[in-house]
Amino acid sequence: MSKPDLSIDFCGVTFKNPFCLSSSPVSNSAEMVAQAFEMGWGGVAFKTLNSDRIPIIHPSPRMNPYHYNDKKLVGLQNVEQISDRPLKDNLLDMLYLKKHYPDHVIIASIMGFSVEEWEFLAKAAEYNGADMLELNFSCPHMTVEGSGHKVGQAFHLLEQFTEVVKKVVQIPVIAKMTPNITDMTEPAIFAKKGGADAISAVNTFRAISEIGHDDFVPKPNIFGIGARSGYSGPACKPIAMRFIADMAKCDDLGIPLSAMGGIETWIDALDYLLVGASNLQVTTGIIHYGYRIVEDMIEGLSDFMEGKGIGKVSDLVGKALDNIQETDHFDLDRQGVAEYDLDKCIGCGQCYIICRDAGGQALEWNAEERRPELIEDKCLSCMCCQFICPVDGLIRYKEKPKGWNRRETAVMNPGLEKELKYKPFKANV
Repeated sequence: MSKPDLSIDFCGVTFKNPFCLSSSPVSNSAEMVAQAFEMGWGGVAFKTLNSDRIPIIHPSPRMNPYHYNDKKLVGLQNVEQISDRPLKDNLLDMLYLKKHYPDHVIIASIMGFSVEEWEFLAKAAEYNGADMLELNFSCPHMTVEGSGHKVGQAFHLLEQFTEVVKKVVQIPVIAKMTPNITDMTEPAIFAKKGGADAISAVNTFRAISEIGHDDFVPKPNIFGIGARSGYSGPACKPIAMRFIADMAKCDDLGIPLSAMGGIETWIDALDYLLVGASNLQVTTGIIHYGYRIVEDMIEGLSDFMEGKGIGKVSDLVGKALDNIQETDHFDLDRQGVAEYDLDKCIGCGQCYIICRDAGGQALEWNAEERRPELIEDKCLSCMCCQFICPVDGLIRYKEKPKGWNRRETAVMNPGLEKELKYKPFKANV
């Protein structure tokens, strides 16, 4: 088999691979982006352009890590604003990148504060080398009405500004959604009505990552003041994937999706492709490990495709969508239990504690041998024991023959009805 083809068509623009820098601190200048391109990134969403009408001053400090136990940076909170660089400098940087890296895609992120500003920034970006535009309807730090995530939450404005931009440019337009809503398909449909060629999601979630326990100020602590601000990283990935899958399965949308949210490895990238994204953007993973992660993502995804006999990365897009259904599609006639390979057991007892406190109370404990003993017909197949077991492969799921039933849960005191003078509830229907 020939080497897998990672190139992909996105809105008529060819990316050498689906991996892009997202509009953020990692795409702040031509020098930074060029360094990333040299390492293998296929494109960039350049940090959101500033029209120079409103001075942009970043708070200091501007970021706070969320660590969990010994795991570093499972989340990142930031109060980063749009670019504080002069518009002329950013446009010159885009021209430089287009000249020196013509086979890489330049997406210009823009955000206006008025119709005229949206028009101006769109035309300026197109004129200065942008292959595509990304409309920032999602910055979680904007406090001015009609900007950032406040547009993403006001669907008529989202449609209006998309339409305004589409009328003045010829290049494809991506609308970037805010995740600070319940259902992302609705604003995405409004963006499509306005002419959007694609959707990108998710931007950061408004969150509070940490409180100082000495001064009681949320972090990042800006001289005694904290704020609800953008939160990103691996901890957000499951929710971000749900938003992408929702939009990919929406029959009324049907336009390409660019995904972001916790991408650090080729497995993260693959997951987003499988739920319908055909372009991928990264920030927090780069802040954690550097631009070099793209080398592992390219190698890992290529090896996976080769092993599966998949020739084109586009063949992976949406591959999992048919298997994502509502819970009423489950086959409830098929049941199973946990199965233990006790030869691997180290006798820690964690499974016993969890099953007694949070599961089906289906384990007894053999204190002499320090081993759990499973009562199969009480096992709920919640698999909590497997999740917390420190030994990989010790506990697995086993399906039972059709017709097998688990034991009904007994009441703690069989005489409880009499004691409480219990009368069955009768509904009036």
